[in-house]
Amino acid sequence: MIILRGLIVHTPKNPFREAGALQAFSDGGLAFREGRILALGSFAEVRAQFPNASVQDCRGGVLLPGLVDTHVHYPQTRVIGAMGYSLLDWLQKRTLPLEARLSDNKLARELAREFVKLLLRNGTTTALVFGSHFQGATANLFGAAEDVGLRVIAGQVCSDRLLLPALHTTPERSYAEQKMLIQRFHGRGKLRYAVTPRFALSASEGLLEVCQALLQEHPDLHFTTHLNENLEEIRTVAELFPWSEHYLQTYDRFGLVGERSVFAHNVHPTEAELLRLAEARAAVAHCPSSNAFIGSGLFPMRRHLSYGVRFALGSDVGGGTGFSLLKEGLMAYLTQRHAPDGVNLTPAHLLYLATQAGAEILGLGEEVGSFVPGKAADVVWVRPEPGSTLEVHFRHLDSVEDLLGSLFTLHGEAKVQKVWLDGREAPLD
Repeated sequence: MIILRGLIVHTPKNPFREAGALQAFSDGGLAFREGRILALGSFAEVRAQFPNASVQDCRGGVLLPGLVDTHVHYPQTRVIGAMGYSLLDWLQKRTLPLEARLSDNKLARELAREFVKLLLRNGTTTALVFGSHFQGATANLFGAAEDVGLRVIAGQVCSDRLLLPALHTTPERSYAEQKMLIQRFHGRGKLRYAVTPRFALSASEGLLEVCQALLQEHPDLHFTTHLNENLEEIRTVAELFPWSEHYLQTYDRFGLVGERSVFAHNVHPTEAELLRLAEARAAVAHCPSSNAFIGSGLFPMRRHLSYGVRFALGSDVGGGTGFSLLKEGLMAYLTQRHAPDGVNLTPAHLLYLATQAGAEILGLGEEVGSFVPGKAADVVWVRPEPGSTLEVHFRHLDSVEDLLGSLFTLHGEAKVQKVWLDGREAPLD
């Protein structure tokens, strides 16, 4: 039995729908045992409830729920910072050549270990991950995540056209390789499998039929891909699928739009697509730094809200500018300030989008995302760097919401001090 003592902040409710969604304890106690949260409240109350528990003093920072990244590419860790490209040029000239190298299992193992460590060091404890085009490299990702106890939903990326030939598969081979990965990893501990066509541009109808077959054979699988990221991409998809009324229909025709589906970006949706996403309870991974860095556009958040489409944050490494979801929260705030119909986001919105909202769209809303008793004890302790502007704010700000706003704004001056996964402290080195 352990009690963590410190400033504790979480969003067990949806601030887009309810007032008072942000819950905080200035001198709080979070008790957990055998990986599960038992109690949350003031330290005095929790200590009285469990007088014999071991106490870890985490004052001098803030305790947050483990962050949930809903879109990140494992093979792209070393691509971050490739400036001056739009999406399709960036893929062809910078990203795909590196991804093709992951046929080398030694490199894949090295990159997988690097990747999961970087997630943890940035406070991410749950992630929906684009794996590799190669079966062995994707297996290495699952293995690396399992070794550190990271909660990962991932899949082998599949494409059979318009990329580098080394990354192409066939429908028959893709089916066989994915079946093996599903049987080996799906449901093993905290690992889950996601059927992952790269995007409709690089997937033939035959390959999308394979994705459909896998989901029909394994109804508890997840599905993820890209949607409406870039205008040139959208035009190309329309040419490749002349029968489709819109981009989303290229997936929907094959039964790929459902409650376990997460579509990355959706920067340029039509009304029909938003209606269908809402009807199907499908979700969107909002990747603000990537959308800005690659120049794809500004996410129409208000339109998603008005249609009732669920969304949460994704880092989109390596189109994004790093693994930190605190940084993504700030970018969401900044880009909405400049969107024509932007949403006035508060710190509560940002924390919700980085935690509970992500858990909900991944079907894990009852498992992670907040500190509600009964959930897994996935906890992040964030501290200001000594002598930093953020440290000054932590010493002098009285309002928890103002302090949280400073944390998102000055995230570069924050250090993830410790991470607990299912109540166990994870090694960050």
